[in-house]
Amino acid sequence: MESSDTNQIVYDKSVIDFVAVAVECCVFLEQEELLPRTEWIDKMLKLLPLLYVKASLLPVAVAVDDSPPATFVREEDYSRVSAKVGELMGEEDVYLDVFVDDMKYSDRPVSAFVSENIADIYQDLRNFVSVYQFELTDQMNDALSVCRENFLLFWGQKLVNVLRPLHALKSRGVNMDFTDMDEDNIRGEVSWD
Repeated sequence: MESSDTNQIVYDKSVIDFVAVAVECCVFLEQEELLPRTEWIDKMLKLLPLLYVKASLLPVAVAVDDSPPATFVREEDYSRVSAKVGELMGEEDVYLDVFVDDMKYSDRPVSAFVSENIADIYQDLRNFVSVYQFELTDQMNDALSVCRENFLLFWGQKLVNVLRPLHALKSRGVNMDFTDMDEDNIRGEVSWD
């Protein structure tokens, strides 16, 4: 691939849009402050669908180098994100997953964890945006190629799967809000913020 083609791909508007959302997602997951569960879920239910859309619009990038791009997420980083999300989710961290390969061989439901899925997504995003920070076109291209491929084969499905339990918790919270209201308040304005 010629350098001008690589430049065109790595600075494509759809790629820059994805980078912006990926950075926002990483920054949110790396923040030290532990938000209340409802606020955290609300933010993730806005970030994850946007991340999915932006990732699905990424152009195909053909790797320039045969060796994989550098990785930046250490085991401690992954564990910190997973533990923080696990602590935040508490008993709601585990959910039943039907879109896993093990399900076709099992007569029992397969459990998954919101914390692990979020940490898996974070790992690919952080590795990708870390390469982009160096502004080396060939490495950016290769990181884009790997991130897009991993989205299609791996973390895209995890993203979609984790939306289901987060949505269930969000909607259960909304329904609980309605049960606490009297009939006059139900007819009033309902805020989805």
